Amino acid sequence: MRFACLNTYEELRMNDNISSVVNTPLPREGQGGGVVLDALVIGYPGHKVAGPMTACLHAGELCCLLGANGAGKSTLLRTLAAFQPALSGEMWIGERKLTEIPPRQLSTMIGIVLTERIRTGGITVRDMVAMGRSPYTNFWGRLKEEDNREVDEAMQQVGIVQFADRQISTLSDGERQKVMIAKALAQGTPIILLDEATAFLDFPSKVEIMLLLSRLAHEMGKTIFLSTHDLDLALQTSDCLWLMGRNLPLAVGTPRELASELPRYFPSQHLSFDSSVLRFNIKL
Repeated sequence: MRFACLNTYEELRMNDNISSVVNTPLPREGQGGGVVLDALVIGYPGHKVAGPMTACLHAGELCCLLGANGAGKSTLLRTLAAFQPALSGEMWIGERKLTEIPPRQLSTMIGIVLTERIRTGGITVRDMVAMGRSPYTNFWGRLKEEDNREVDEAMQQVGIVQFADRQISTLSDGERQKVMIAKALAQGTPIILLDEATAFLDFPSKVEIMLLLSRLAHEMGKTIFLSTHDLDLALQTSDCLWLMGRNLPLAVGTPRELASELPRYFPSQHLSFDSSVLRFNIKL
């Protein structure tokens, strides 16, 4: 593949697909955490939701996907996760087209944390995290020594070792979300996609989850892509933002780079945006 992300804001403003990008290099061959969208159009048969979109996700970064309801965030995440096909354009992981990667191999490259609350029955925390090893186990799902090490390491990274033998049903919403993140870590994928990972959480738990994701991206070199409605937290903790809006191009850049664009993507007569502190304020 020969595709290069645009490197400057001026170049980007002349491009109809995007309005800004992070000035970092395109993922190199073999760097499994890099994701590239090349003129991607998403939607359903007979109904375009968004696009064309051209952008990059980079290893070692927490990138937040922001946008009003109906902008297409969930559709984009489902497309990136190969849950549904794109209408046109391409998605690449390193030097490979997403559509050409077999499902079992893709499960070793992309981990997914969804917002839906799962029914866990009598499953323990360790059993749930161990499910992340399913791409590597045999038909019976038996864990080998290496698998157990990965499960232990994932729980350690997320800070839930003390919950290992507790049933999921006894945990708080924030603790459950940590378990699902640990499950994705145990899967050993370079890329983790999360849909509304901070939904249903109280504010301290939201902060804790966002800081955890930031640390995992930076310390473990993961590509972490998170859709969220928590604008202020995303602006304070993310390395990169993707902004989606109805009838607006995809905007990609750091929070500082996109400060002037944010009011356009979140228009409201009741809000003002203070670009000096990257914060929305309510007009009283």
